Amino acid sequence: MRQYSADLTPPWKKPQPVPEVPADPGLVVEEPATGFCGAVIRCEAGTVTLEDRFGRHRVFPLQPRGFLLEGRVVTLVKPSAAAAPVRPTRTASGSVAVPGARARVARAGRIYVEGRHDAELVEQVWGDDLRIEGVVVEYLEGVDDLPSVVAEFSPGPDAKLGVLVDHLVPGSKEWRIAESVTSEHALVVGHPYIDIWEAVKPSALGIEAWPRVARGEDWKTGVCRALGWPENTGAAWQHILSRVRSYKDLEPALLGRVEELIDFVTT
Repeated sequence: MRQYSADLTPPWKKPQPVPEVPADPGLVVEEPATGFCGAVIRCEAGTVTLEDRFGRHRVFPLQPRGFLLEGRVVTLVKPSAAAAPVRPTRTASGSVAVPGARARVARAGRIYVEGRHDAELVEQVWGDDLRIEGVVVEYLEGVDDLPSVVAEFSPGPDAKLGVLVDHLVPGSKEWRIAESVTSEHALVVGHPYIDIWEAVKPSALGIEAWPRVARGEDWKTGVCRALGWPENTGAAWQHILSRVRSYKDLEPALLGRVEELIDFVTT
């Protein structure tokens, strides 16, 4: 004869106990109410933060029976004290990380960018990839002398040259200069932004949009003034750069061009 509990609930209808699982970094679970599935990246103050395969983050409360692990209901609890941090599986550019990989001996080919800020941003996001490929990035401090720079470099099949130009739009000065480079072993591409600053998504900085700056006014100084930042463009750039954690913080118009240059000089 089946036994009933004091509240007359039959045993087969009573909630069954579920396992408690430490929310250790890297554990992949699903939140059933939303269908959000991701890896644990943080657990604090009664909440857990998950990151899905697209890099999106969601924060959920640590509730009993609140998650699915391999299709089974579990209760997530605070992570074990000895939980190891998650080793990144992707570089900042989104490429598969190669743990322990050594930098390759530098190729004869090069990528040139316009200025120091451009070079620092490329290093921030693509540095790991460039070292594995043996690609060195140098900066020109402007493109006015680009044709003579290319001629002096003398690109060839084993020493290709890629160049990234700011504000490369039809009819601009930069466009005309780029058109004058005709070597089949040199590739000049560019993005439409006035300055590399603008290739950083406004959302990465917590602003709605990059401000418009009056013609004739120094663009970087005008941006600092419009945003209420101190008019110290060097400090402003360091702030901007610190907010770029991966390719997701950059505009697609820059991402595609840099990837194109890396492919060009390495094939």
